[in-house]
This record gives sequence, structure tokens and C-alpha cells, in this order.
Amino acid sequence: MTTLGIIGAGHIGSQVARAALAAGYDIVIANSRGPETLADLVAELGPNARAATALEAAEAADVAVVTVPLKAYRDVPVAPLDGKIVIDTNNYYWERDGRFPELDRGEATTSGLLQAHLPGSKVVKGFNHIGSGEITTDGTPAGTPNRRALGTASDFPEAIDFITKLYDELGFDTVSAGPLSESWRLERDRPAYVVRQNAEELRANLAAAFRVPDAA
Repeated sequence: MTTLGIIGAGHIGSQVARAALAAGYDIVIANSRGPETLADLVAELGPNARAATALEAAEAADVAVVTVPLKAYRDVPVAPLDGKIVIDTNNYYWERDGRFPELDRGEATTSGLLQAHLPGSKVVKGFNHIGSGEITTDGTPAGTPNRRALGTASDFPEAIDFITKLYDELGFDTVSAGPLSESWRLERDRPAYVVRQNAEELRANLAAAFRVPDAA
């Protein structure tokens, strides 16, 4: 059974945990405040989930999910994630994270920053342009007409393959924006962001995106 190590137990992390458990994954989940603060969540999630430190979650992960505020991405453990697929859910909210000049200038992407921090990992964009509550409510079986699609991007085909499988198991089609350098097409304020779209609509919105600074 595949273990997802979820680093970050906020709105997205907890919802990915719920959905992935229902799909048959084991979960090791961490936050910045310590495993003891996750007792209620883990009790709700059940016997296939446990709380841990970020380091322990990274070590236990077959695949990791990094879902921390962007300002904290440098705190993600590096060595235990070497060689592993890492799903990055980050978005840049300068009001929360402070300014990242390279993002403001359109010279970098949020997932690219994480990839640079984790040079031995296989970073793939995921779950960043869907409202957290919809992760467990909007999924439908494969082949459902107008099935919702979620986007991704990665420099590693095996990472795209994994998240395509995971999305499908959770009830979503997948549309790839291409390499990680194109992941800006899925970021905040672009046409694909937090809008319910089927695969055809998402492809069109990815193509229509234009690169502008995330903050004035």
C-alpha cells in the first residue's frame, strides 16, 4: 500500500488526507506545531493515518505532499525526499507570504522554487487550483460527462503519471501544462485558478493564460 507523507495539515492537507484514505492510501501527516496537535484529526481519519513530525512524514512517504505556506517552503526536509515524487500544492499569496521578487517579476514559479530546494526530488504541481472542500465533494467516476479536471506540471514523466493516477482515483481528470516552468499557468489569478472546469475547458484556459506579475 502506498504511503502519502503529507507535510502541512491545513485545509488542503487535511482534505487530501481524507480523500486519499478513502482511495486506499496510508497517511502520515505533519504540521509545524507537532504531532500532538493533530490528535483530533488523526482520530477522525482512522487507523490508516498517523501524526508525525515533518521529518518523519518525509521519511515514511512513498510519495510526499507539500502543502505549507509558500513562505515556509525552505523548512521542508530535503534528504528524506531525495528520489521521491513530491506533490506541491503551493500558491503565492504575497499578503501572507511576503514578497518574492522573482515571482513578482514572472521569473520563477512556486513549484520551481520548491524543486530548487529539493534538487533530488521529482516535484509535480497538484491540488493548487481547487477549493479545499471540493477535493472530497467534486470527484466523480471516470467517464462521467463534464467530469472536473485538475491541472499539473512536472519535469518528470513518472510524477505526471502518478498524479494522473491519484487524481483519477479521487474522481478527477488530469490536464498537464507541461514542464514545471509552465506551472505558472495554474497559479493564482490565471484563468484556470479555482474555477470548475472539465478537461476541454481547462486545456483552453491553460492555453489562454498570459504571464503577468502576481502582485502589483
